Parts: sequence; C-alpha cells; structure tokens
Amino acid sequence: MLSRQFYRRGPSRRDQHPVSFADVRRTFGFRSISIGRWVTRQERDRAAGLFYDALADLMAILSGPEFLVSLRGTLSFQYGIGGRPGVSAFYEPAARSFSLAKNAGPGSIAHEWFHALDHYLGGKAFTDAPGRMFASEAWLRDATPVAHPLNDRLYACFRSIMLDEDGENPSELFRVSSRVDKANGCVYYSDPAELCARAFEAFVQDAGTGNNFLVAGTKASAEAKMGLYPTGRQRQRINSAFSEYFQTLGRGLLADAKRREGDTEGCGRF
Repeated sequence: MLSRQFYRRGPSRRDQHPVSFADVRRTFGFRSISIGRWVTRQERDRAAGLFYDALADLMAILSGPEFLVSLRGTLSFQYGIGGRPGVSAFYEPAARSFSLAKNAGPGSIAHEWFHALDHYLGGKAFTDAPGRMFASEAWLRDATPVAHPLNDRLYACFRSIMLDEDGENPSELFRVSSRVDKANGCVYYSDPAELCARAFEAFVQDAGTGNNFLVAGTKASAEAKMGLYPTGRQRQRINSAFSEYFQTLGRGLLADAKRREGDTEGCGRF
C-alpha cells in the first residue's frame, strides 16, 4: 500500500497533524484495532493517517458523532491481518470486526463498515432476527419490525435498494445481480447484505467528499459497468433514502451525546 497514491478532496479533519492508530481508536471509540506483524512502521504510520481521514469523512457524510463510526464502541477492525485468499476485505459477524488487507483493502472501508452497521441493526430493528442475521436480510425475510420512526427510514432504504419504484417487483439492481450470480453459479451479488453494502458505497461516493481510501469504483469499475451498482433513478432514490435515514440518525445521536441520555424520537433504536 505504501507505494500507492490516494486522492482526497475536502476540508482537513485533523489539521495535517500526524496521527497514530491509538488516535484513531481513541477518537472514534473502536473496541480494538489490530495491526498485522508484516506491516512496517512506515506503512503503519501512513495507514493511520489515511484511516483517520477516511473515517472522519465517513462521519461527516453520515452527519453523526464519532461513536456512530464505531457503532457505540462495539466494532473492531484489523489492518494487514486475518487475510483470506482472494479477499481484500471482509466483515466477520462473530467478532464484530472488519479486516482490510495491507495491499488490497483500501477503497473497501465504506462497504465493510456498512456490513457492520447492517449486522448491528439486525437485533435493533427487528424483534425476532437471529443474532447473526443482518437487518437487510431480516427485512427481506419479513421479520417482525420494531415500530420506530428511525426504523421506518431504514426500511425505506432497503425498499429502494431491493424493490422497484412501485415496491411490487425486484429492482433493476437486484435483477442484474441475480443474472450475474446465475452465470457464476453462486449467490453473492444478489445477497441482500451485499446489495445494500454496494448501494451504500454509491451513496458515499456521491456524497461530495472524494476519498478513494474510503470508497472507489461505484461508477467506472468493471462491476459498475456490469450494472452491479445502482444507476439512474434508482441510484437517486437510494441516495435520498440513505440521506434521510442518516440525517435523522445523526441528529438523534448528536442530541443524545449532548444530553447523555436516550432520545426516543431520534435514536431510540440505535
């Protein structure tokens, strides 16, 4: 990763001061951060700054406080450790941790973070979702929803991703993903968690803060050209639904942080 160049445009989040992974953990409240033994000190120091900026940009896009990024301190991440053959980044539900490979993971943060959020919300947005079920899958399987205005906005996000404008048939994104899965002989792209993570990537990339360490590839990559990211009117509907959800969530969490007590309307289900 050290030889790669990453672009970022947007306001400075740390006044260009050097930061360490200890600073990243302390600022956002991660449960833990682990660095692989093969990551050199120079790589570690550069990566810490890139992670800090990417997570600060994500926080700004989501209009929320620092602890939203760490999901109230329940989330961990690993860098350059726990790799899988052919996989540059992944989220592990059992450990509530996401991992990025040293040389191939950058650009995947938004995707893997949304997996973590999707999993975190499974037991908060539905009364009968199993512990490892993601909220997106629970919604698709008609699990019992928890009545709350914030959850209604979450369900609207899933609806915009997986159903057409009328809400009666599968969306174009789902149909394309299913065709690709059928050709590949497996279920991956059409899995609800994967559909929603890619839709979230598109939302983040469209948000105006360019950071290809955080997200990249939703417009010009091979997958994008195949139609595996939302496009056109559906992309607009998804972005609008995500924007409404995260603005509502962010306001509630910021108010919650100020009062240091629950905000029933804003974030009672987070």
